Amino acid sequence: MAARAAILLGAECVISIDRIPERLEMTERHVGSEVIDYTSTDVGAELRERTGGRGPDVCIEAVGMEAHSDSPVHLYDQVKQQLRLQSDRPTAVRQAIHACRKGGTVFILGVFAGAVDKFPLGAVINKGLTVRGAQQHGQRYIPMLLDRLAAGELSTAHLATHSVSLDEAPRAYEMFKEKEDGCVRAVIRPGD
Repeated sequence: MAARAAILLGAECVISIDRIPERLEMTERHVGSEVIDYTSTDVGAELRERTGGRGPDVCIEAVGMEAHSDSPVHLYDQVKQQLRLQSDRPTAVRQAIHACRKGGTVFILGVFAGAVDKFPLGAVINKGLTVRGAQQHGQRYIPMLLDRLAAGELSTAHLATHSVSLDEAPRAYEMFKEKEDGCVRAVIRPGD
């Protein structure tokens, strides 16, 4: 949805990064952004290539505390999280900071609960980045979002990949958590 919002607000080029094939395909088809599977390429190099060596003007981190990576730092973050020495895994935040062009902006929209380690503050300062963080402000944006839904500019129907009864809710949560059966989002119908 962050990618679709960027497109609606006039971004010239939007690139979405993920590792889940169903989400990549869904994003490309329904959102219209370019996609990168971070498990099959060096994302930083790919972004520099696509931006003429500069890096993106804006990087939006939208995954939050459950970010994944194939790097050893991800294992470090997981261990610190399990030992309660760190509450979140800031992998995607770090990557956004390192990928963003000098003088660019990094938006942190993913959900974080507290402290993180190895935050690249030096890169933020040396690159002159603007860092912003926020959660969706419902009272401010819901009317505009509903208007865009009504106008057909924004669609969410494709996000509901599974529809289940309330009795099937535990299985739906498991499918979502384990990324099984192409589950991107499950809709739970209490009346069925």
